[in-house]
Parts: sequence; structure tokens; C-alpha cells
Amino acid sequence: VVGALLCHSSAIRKLSFTGSTPVGKWLMRECASTVKRISLELGGNAPFIVFDDADLDVALAAVMSSKFRNAGQACIATNRLLVQEGVYERFAAMLTEAVSSKLVCADGFHASSTVGPLINRAAVSKLASHVADCVARGGTVTTGGQECVVLNNARTSGNDSQDKGCFFEPTVITGATTEMLPFKQETFGPLIPMISFKTEEEAISIANDTPFGLAGYACTKDLGRAWRVSEAIDAGMVGINDGAISLEMTPFGGVKESGIGREGGTYGIEEYLEVKYVCMNL
Repeated sequence: VVGALLCHSSAIRKLSFTGSTPVGKWLMRECASTVKRISLELGGNAPFIVFDDADLDVALAAVMSSKFRNAGQACIATNRLLVQEGVYERFAAMLTEAVSSKLVCADGFHASSTVGPLINRAAVSKLASHVADCVARGGTVTTGGQECVVLNNARTSGNDSQDKGCFFEPTVITGATTEMLPFKQETFGPLIPMISFKTEEEAISIANDTPFGLAGYACTKDLGRAWRVSEAIDAGMVGINDGAISLEMTPFGGVKESGIGREGGTYGIEEYLEVKYVCMNL
């Protein structure tokens, strides 16, 4: 009711929304009745490409940052990890070790906590379904893969009958393919599937094979490749050798079904301004 009122009222000149793509599409339809200016920051399915010339320590830090902050519940979080075949096995081992040794599901008030809960039980169920789909299609869980039971600052795994909360183990899956659910949907949780690729062209093709285009990432030491890839990735924001790309002075937003308009910096201010031309003869 409130949403329809905001969309239909002629007193409201501009609407800005951050949320899901289906809701964003509904808002666009409703705002058409008043030709209202609108900004939308919607869903993502961010690819992270690790080339075989990358500094793997830098790549690991960037992947950990871009994927697991806020338990993976970020619109620009890495959703698909693409690793060139020459370093695939080595990087898979590095990532598995880092995730299993550094990330701990625990109550946020506990000193050991590095991964908090998902937003609700539906999010837990969605994550479990993504893991199950990956495994059914030939993927291998190298760490994690199930719910965490967090009770009284204790952590166990499995199907406990008590109230589990909404925790899920940080999960790495190798042997991923583009047919798996995380390549079709935004997971929005601490799951990262790894797919291998041979060439730069193949990596770009996989990265752009999505209706979303909010953020993308790549790691390489080759400056020429960095420019080529940053231009070729079909997203509103690209991080090169960095997994933390959000700054208050930079334009934040996506392309395709990830939205229209920008937030942040001067571009964000311009979203709320109108250009007026005045011709005056004195």
C-alpha cells in the first residue's frame, strides 16, 4: 500500500530503492503512471576472476573480503569464482585452508565470531538448496556445506533438533559448472563455487552469462589485461586486485537487471537534480 502510494503520488518527484530485482521491476511499472524519476540498486551475481598471472596471496585476501563479509549477505559479494586452470588446484587448496581455519560461525557477542547468522530460515534453506544442487551436479564440498548450530556461544554441525538459529558454515565447492544454481541465482550467503577456465575470452563469457551486472572482480599482474577485463566485464563496478570496492565518494550501481542510476559521490547527488535551461533577454 505504501509503495503504491509513493509511486502514484505526483507530490513525490523521485524514488530510490535498494532491494530485489522483482520488486525493482514492480516499482518501475508503478512509477510509469507519473513518469517518476527512479534509482534502483538491485540484485547481483558478481564474478571473481583469478588469472594464472595473479599474486595468489593478494587474490586470496580479495576473495575472502568480497565473499564472506556479513556472511556473504551483500549485493556486491562474489557469487561465482572463476580460476584459470594453471592455478586452479593451488588456489582451491589455499581458499579451503583459509575458510576452514579463519572463519568461525558464532554469536556476534563471542570473541571468536567471524561469521554471523543469515537473515532468516528461508535464507538458510536457500543456501542448503544451492549446496545440494552443486553436489548433485558433480561439485565437491571442500569445507563447510551444512548448517551451524550456535547455542550458548558453542558451535556444532548437523541436524540438531534444538533451535539452530540461522547460521550456515562458510562453504567452498570445487568442480563447479555454469549449470549450478549459484551461476543462475544470487546466493546471498557464505557459499563460493569454483569453476576453472582456460582463456581470458572464456572467463569473460562465463562472467557475463547472467542477467545481472552490479559488480565484478579480477586479479592479475598484467596491466593490459586489467584494463581489457575491467572494460569487458558487464557490470557497473569492477575491482582489480581488490575485494573492497565501496567508497562514499565513488558511484555505486549496476547495469542490466541490477538496476539504474547511481548512489555515492557527485553522481549520486545528480540523481536528485534536474537540468533546467533558461534563456533570458534583458
